[in-house]
Amino acid sequence: MTKNLKILGSCLWLFVASFQWVNAQNDSVNQLAFEDFMVLVKQHHPLAKQANLQEGIGQAYFQSYRGAFDPKIGVSLNQKEFEDKQYYSVLDAALKIPTWLGLDVVAGFEQNRGEFLNPEKNTPFNGLWFAGVSVPIGQGLFFDQRRAQFNQAKLFREISKAEQVLMLNDLFYDAASAYWEWFSAFHVFEVYENSVALADERLQAIKMSVVLGDRPTIDTVEASIFKQNMEINLQQADLDYKNASAWLAVYLWADGLIPMELADNTQPTAFNETNALPFDNAFLTQFDSLLKNQPEIKQYELKLEQLDLERRLRAEQMKPILNLKYNALTETLNNDIENMYSPNNYRWGLEFGMPLFLRKERGNLKLAKLKLQDARFDFQNKVQWVDFKLKSSANEWQTSEMQFSLFTRTVVDYEQMLNGERRMFDAGESSLFMVNTREQAYIQSKVKLIELLSKNRKSAVGFFYSAGLLGQ
Repeated sequence: MTKNLKILGSCLWLFVASFQWVNAQNDSVNQLAFEDFMVLVKQHHPLAKQANLQEGIGQAYFQSYRGAFDPKIGVSLNQKEFEDKQYYSVLDAALKIPTWLGLDVVAGFEQNRGEFLNPEKNTPFNGLWFAGVSVPIGQGLFFDQRRAQFNQAKLFREISKAEQVLMLNDLFYDAASAYWEWFSAFHVFEVYENSVALADERLQAIKMSVVLGDRPTIDTVEASIFKQNMEINLQQADLDYKNASAWLAVYLWADGLIPMELADNTQPTAFNETNALPFDNAFLTQFDSLLKNQPEIKQYELKLEQLDLERRLRAEQMKPILNLKYNALTETLNNDIENMYSPNNYRWGLEFGMPLFLRKERGNLKLAKLKLQDARFDFQNKVQWVDFKLKSSANEWQTSEMQFSLFTRTVVDYEQMLNGERRMFDAGESSLFMVNTREQAYIQSKVKLIELLSKNRKSAVGFFYSAGLLGQ
């Protein structure tokens, strides 16, 4: 009930906030900067919240497997009474402390009595204390299931951290790509929207000139065709912008629970306020370090270590089972245990076991080795691919920066040619066809410049994505 009220309260707050925000937009434009957008994604997107759970999952696994080394205390009491006779009363209490060395330290107390008690269970009236160790001399001396699981849990904790980084890396890359697609689509839409307005103004001016006899009627057709082409381009740009806005809205959430919508008058940063990101040549000298610390590579390395632990465990199981147990015994008189101790009082045992053909053990060991070898081949291939992605994304970033810088001058040149053609047209030394051709080229160059800026920003994001740095 409380949870439902909280969600309802959040919804009401968001409704009021959205209402106030939308009304504010009627008078002003809301600009959504890239950095602000990414902060919203990091703080509110459900995948970001899900990724943050990974470290906790890894820590929980580690804590669970640490329990294999927790001391254990146990008490067992069995009694039988029949026809006013105590057949037996058997009390057994023990404390067992596992150690990292493989041996177990054991201490306890036994007190058994009864008319029909098994003679081997006889103890002094006040009970019998014991303390000793259980040592695996053969299988399990250097490595065992308990230590293997503990080490695997530590590795799993590190794998979970790498998984968290990879999940955030993927999320932020997709979100950043959506933003720069939206950025590009919006400004391309603006270009064609302005072009349609200018084309309409020119068409009306041409019609007036035709009426006055200053222009031939065919110029009206020429101007009308140009306007129609611009309107078609505007419709396509409008479609691309709407789709890009819908894609961007996928990454807008409130507290990972409620999907949000993008307000109609929300705009990206202005084109003239957005610069291309320059490539830092220092990255070229850091490739080895970037490759080594790349989270996907680190995750593969940790999985290789896990498989190697499995191989070590399977190899250990090829050894015979040989366990030695020794317990010193003493009884209590007047609560004085120390003075009653004698090295002549003890209990010991030896356990031995070994399959004759070791078929299961040899098969498991061979399988573990093959899995490890297969993973190493996969790891080598992954390293090559990540190295390629790093280099190719760096090349793309460098090239996009140079292309944007070069084409910025190209757009200025196209504009100069268009202005010159317009002056010649006004002086009667050019045709409307030439003006339209120049303007078409200028519009296309502006669109391409917007796309190059978007490409530069996405290639920079792509480089950090390939290096796994977005999630960090």
